[in-house]
Amino acid sequence: MLHFLVGPWPWYIGGPLLGLMVPILLFFANRHFGISSSFRHICAAVLPKRRPEYFNYRWKDGAWNLFLIAGTIAGGIIAALFLGGTSTPDLSGKAQSMFASWGIGSAAGLMPAAIYGLGHLFTLKSILMVGGGGFLIGFGARYANGCTAGHAIMGLSLLDFGSLVAVIGFFVGGLLVSNLLVPLVIGL
Repeated sequence: MLHFLVGPWPWYIGGPLLGLMVPILLFFANRHFGISSSFRHICAAVLPKRRPEYFNYRWKDGAWNLFLIAGTIAGGIIAALFLGGTSTPDLSGKAQSMFASWGIGSAAGLMPAAIYGLGHLFTLKSILMVGGGGFLIGFGARYANGCTAGHAIMGLSLLDFGSLVAVIGFFVGGLLVSNLLVPLVIGL
């Protein structure tokens, strides 16, 4: 009955569905789609009344965004537990050989156990990689005034030039990191 939900959807279905979030939020709620602002709302909600100026605003006006985040997390859990969402994606032969050259033998091992495995999670290397990477992502999202979803989906749809520059930077940075930095880090 729900067979169409199981397994990955093609890009021409998933992409437009994600893209429909922009007009739905704009037309029906006058809201902008984005994820990174939710972290600011959480901090503003849990910090004491005497907090830094950056967090002094009416965070409840953005509480709808927290429900978006909760729905995203719940959807991921439902997909992983009930809809076969734990399968690895199909990779081209070129991608498989690239990963093999990095010492990642199969598609199931796309996240190297030496960094992300539970047995290695609290090693200095993992703490630096995961914690440092998380800090850089958070700092970058704040410094760029939004995350990849906010700029690529919302900003480009509003023809914002700053979002275009940010998205170009995301792609160039991703290409440089995946082709130059990742092979060095995995080899450590």
